[in-house]
Amino acid sequence: MEWQQLEYFQTVARVQHMTQAAEILSISQPALSRSIAKLENELGVPLFERQGRSIILNHYGQLFLIRVNRILKEFQEGKQELKALLDPGYGVVSLGFLHTLGPETIPNLIGTFRSTYPKVTFQLNQNNSSSLIKQMELGEFDLCLITPPDTKLQIQWIKLWSEELFVIAPVGHPLENRESIVLDEIADEPFISVKKRNALRQITDQLFQEAEINPQIVFEGEELHTIAGLVASGFGISLIPDIKDLDPCKIAKIPVRWPKCERSIGIAWVEGRYLSPSVKQFKEFVINYFKE
Repeated sequence: MEWQQLEYFQTVARVQHMTQAAEILSISQPALSRSIAKLENELGVPLFERQGRSIILNHYGQLFLIRVNRILKEFQEGKQELKALLDPGYGVVSLGFLHTLGPETIPNLIGTFRSTYPKVTFQLNQNNSSSLIKQMELGEFDLCLITPPDTKLQIQWIKLWSEELFVIAPVGHPLENRESIVLDEIADEPFISVKKRNALRQITDQLFQEAEINPQIVFEGEELHTIAGLVASGFGISLIPDIKDLDPCKIAKIPVRWPKCERSIGIAWVEGRYLSPSVKQFKEFVINYFKE
């Protein structure tokens, strides 16, 4: 069965006249008759009753027409959806990003982009870098804002910006009023870390290795705000980016002068995978946004 046969059948059923249907479809009447006959042979039942020059749907044809109308309607709607996706002014962008980018960076990016392209919609998800990469590999995201991917997968990554990492300690801690420290000054402090699968943990582990210290990890958390809350309670200290809503009355933020403590954030996508025009447009917007 060919797709065109369904369109031919629908037209004949609508006008109930073979010659008129052939004119509408811009084919010859014998060719249309052969197509309908072939369709009936494939289905194993007649679909029409022939009455002279007229052709009328029988019971089987009426039942089949309901399905054909539904199929062709879904097909047309599917074409319209794909057309919208290919229109850079519409379309959908699926974006994964780190938890720390949620309060400010992502809202600012999307808000600025949609001021020019208000019809583009977004599917968003927050997670750690390693989970985001796995999800992107599975096709759940078009783009991700993550730290540099440590993977053999075909992931393309462009650096957008770097952000400093600070030691945070509870107010009243001996390091509270220091202008800066070296990392080995916290070697004997109880340390609150993110979990191992988090890219930030890989960065802090590398920094501790460079400083030749073995931190005394007392807790491994998922969320930076949870870690900050435990620091504020006096449970330990930590090394994190400058996240929003840190209470200066409870937490002291101390720069590290050696080794250089920072992490890079960039935009990633799977090499060779199709990106719709709206996704490509957003990717270029993000890259240019941070260049400026």
